[in-house]
Amino acid sequence: MTRIGVVTFPGSLDDHDAARAVTLCGAEAVPLWHASDSLNGVDAVVLPGGFSYGDYLRCGAIARFSPVMASVIDAANAGMPVLGICNGFQVLCESHLLPGALIRNDVRTFVCRDQLLRVENTATAWTSEFTEGQEIGIVLKNGEGAYTADDETLRMLEDSGRVAFRYLGNPNGSRNDIAGITNERGNVVGLMPHPEHNVDPLTGPSLDGRPFFASVQRFLAAV
Repeated sequence: MTRIGVVTFPGSLDDHDAARAVTLCGAEAVPLWHASDSLNGVDAVVLPGGFSYGDYLRCGAIARFSPVMASVIDAANAGMPVLGICNGFQVLCESHLLPGALIRNDVRTFVCRDQLLRVENTATAWTSEFTEGQEIGIVLKNGEGAYTADDETLRMLEDSGRVAFRYLGNPNGSRNDIAGITNERGNVVGLMPHPEHNVDPLTGPSLDGRPFFASVQRFLAAV
């Protein structure tokens, strides 16, 4: 059985939701503690949403220096699949596993809604179960979720097909309507919406989060 680690930082609030999503989608959820540098032999890692270290300094800026992140960075650079959701996306950017940054929403308020996305890249470890151009509904909840990068970085992301998801109706001022991106290798994906909330009909309006976790299991079974 695929073992997917879910990291808990001080201030994480969606780690249990992410672990439940992993379990519902047929994998084993393994809790990982921020203060430990051990990944406990997992096959993939999820960095969950929340407010790690109270979002002091910048969102994700302190979590990036947690002992577990040194191991996550090394594993990601070696090819391990890593998914960063919301605050986890911010941590990936602060860790330089993904380019760019997440800044305060242009509407200057916390946004919480069911959000339509378009799938742009199905060649990653976390998106192969989607079809290119597919429109999906995923829960979105953030106050500092606007993706930004300099013009050169945006051109690189667009030209190399590294935009993984795009908003249909931009909710927060993200440049180029970017909702999620991937690294060049395709094993690291970060997105602001929360797929872990879209795996159970009792708790979400769609099951469009399930393909994320099915994709990574398919990816790992093939390697």
